[in-house]
Amino acid sequence: MLQDSTSQINAPRLELAVRQAQAAATLERLPTTLTVNALVSVSALLMSAINRGITTLAVVWCVAALATVVWRFAVGTAIKRRSLDELKPNHCLSLMTLGALVSGIAWAALPFMLSDFDALGVDGGIYILMCGMATGAVLLGTGHAVTALAFALPVHLSVVVTLLMSEAAGGHLLALNVLALTFVLYKSSTKGQAIVIGNIKAQVKATALAQSLSRANASILSANESLEVLANRDPLTGVANRAAFNVALERGIENAGVQDEQLALLILDLDRFKTINDTFGHSAGDELLLEACHRLREAVGERGFIARLGGDEFAVVIGGATAAAEARQLASRILDRGREPFVIRSRPVVSGVSIGFAIWPEHAESAADLFVSADMALYRAKDEGRGQWREFDPSLKARADRQRRIEQDLAGAISSGALTVVFQPQVELAQNSVIGFETLVRWTHPSLGAVPPPEIVAAAHAANLSEALTASIATGACRLLTTLPSLGLPEASVSINISPREFELYSVAETLDRITHAHGIDPALFEIEITEEAILDTLVAGEQLKHIERSGYKLAVDDFGAGHSSLAYLVTLKVDRLKLDRRFVAGIESSFQNQEIVGAMAGLGKALSMDIVAEGVETAEEAATLRDLGCPAAQGYFLGRPMPVDAIAGWLLTRLLTPAA
Repeated sequence: MLQDSTSQINAPRLELAVRQAQAAATLERLPTTLTVNALVSVSALLMSAINRGITTLAVVWCVAALATVVWRFAVGTAIKRRSLDELKPNHCLSLMTLGALVSGIAWAALPFMLSDFDALGVDGGIYILMCGMATGAVLLGTGHAVTALAFALPVHLSVVVTLLMSEAAGGHLLALNVLALTFVLYKSSTKGQAIVIGNIKAQVKATALAQSLSRANASILSANESLEVLANRDPLTGVANRAAFNVALERGIENAGVQDEQLALLILDLDRFKTINDTFGHSAGDELLLEACHRLREAVGERGFIARLGGDEFAVVIGGATAAAEARQLASRILDRGREPFVIRSRPVVSGVSIGFAIWPEHAESAADLFVSADMALYRAKDEGRGQWREFDPSLKARADRQRRIEQDLAGAISSGALTVVFQPQVELAQNSVIGFETLVRWTHPSLGAVPPPEIVAAAHAANLSEALTASIATGACRLLTTLPSLGLPEASVSINISPREFELYSVAETLDRITHAHGIDPALFEIEITEEAILDTLVAGEQLKHIERSGYKLAVDDFGAGHSSLAYLVTLKVDRLKLDRRFVAGIESSFQNQEIVGAMAGLGKALSMDIVAEGVETAEEAATLRDLGCPAAQGYFLGRPMPVDAIAGWLLTRLLTPAA
């Protein structure tokens, strides 16, 4: 069987392998060859000037020789960039041979470019350089004789011809010696090439034999592995299944107890998996699971035990004296990989990962309790916005109770008007004029106090109130828009924020159409702020974003620069405004790096005909620096704090850019 496998290596395959090896070796030696060529060219120019001085023809020759070096380097770079040594080795070798020939002809022209060339006198050193260059080319080019000889033969021919033309005694005798040297170099080059080719063919055959042995071994291992998969492995991803996980967790805790070590349990959940699965079918869902599992394996490496618990839920077990610290580092690595878009059906999809973990014996005494603790931490990570990790702590129970209370009371707050909106102005920096307002949600719970907006959004998502929340906020924005003309701001826009998760829950565009039409609002004055995540997630959000564009709303990307926006998508979706993330604004007057970034962003916005708004402006220095960098607009506490609609008129009468109003 092994002999059959090696016999499949036919002549064309061997020939291709030889050509690839020759091309790779020639390309690898090219930088050294060209460097020496350039240095010796300059040396030849200087040597020719010893008795005759620098002549025009000598300079012309040196420039031509160096030009061939530059050209060959450019050709070699292009070959390497396009991988022609692997894809088209014959073409690569032809180009390399042509370059060597041109360079050889340039060197062959040297004696004819020098006036009163004294072959057997003062210019004898030139011959030494020429023959040395030719001999060196042959010695370095043993892998491919044609390329080496393409350089060497024109040089030797030039030496022979000039010696024969010399009237000095001994010229003809030296010419014969050079011819003899040429023959020796030719034989040496062809013999060396034959040895190299033989070695390459032997190596290819040995590799094929090793691969055949590997395949035979793999067949045996595959049969054994199939039996193991049936009992302990998940049939789709190949990692451990729920039964194997339960055993591993119990044994891990037992071993940790004996060794007086820790054991960390991480539970992972793919964000928005159900939507992707429902949209494209189970085959697409399986594709996503396989890629997610591949990334998980890369992040965990050999350090942890991985299992698929079911659906889109995975678990990782890590033991050791530093298991807690390793779990935190691992969670961060997994999140970083999870933020990278998946490609499903040739379209980029952002899924993300949420992670919760707990440590034995710090957080639990048994395997069952450890699982519950990690699961509780996972749900906290999901409730707080997904795409993050949370470690279990006793306060999680209290937080869970708080979140449930918020979820229970949110519907009443929306319907009763207890949930309100405030508006933060956006200012055009050059003219100090108000160009718009951002709508922000506020809610003071009767017993919990002020509830932060992220908690409100998370509760709305959990309680299926996202559409009602968006409708309430949009209604407040529309009411402000109907008031702005009377305040002298007929062209000012009002924006609202839309969470990426909302696109998978309901038709955001249809909801906004209904509300703006009811209030008679010009869509061009109504701005929708989305995150970079939604821009990338064309699978779920793409059609709705196009609907928003067709309806005439302005589209803004919030916190621009904090994620992984694609300029192609920004242009395709006709984004109207980019809101620079506040991290680029904080302390910008003393940060050269942030100044460079903001300046580039301002230029990008101008080039793409997009407005730029900087967020989080807190000081006069930041505002002045942004203005000097060409950033057209900004918002922040220095320019104006969020305020209710009935306070805007008074603020407009008293506001100043410096000091802050």
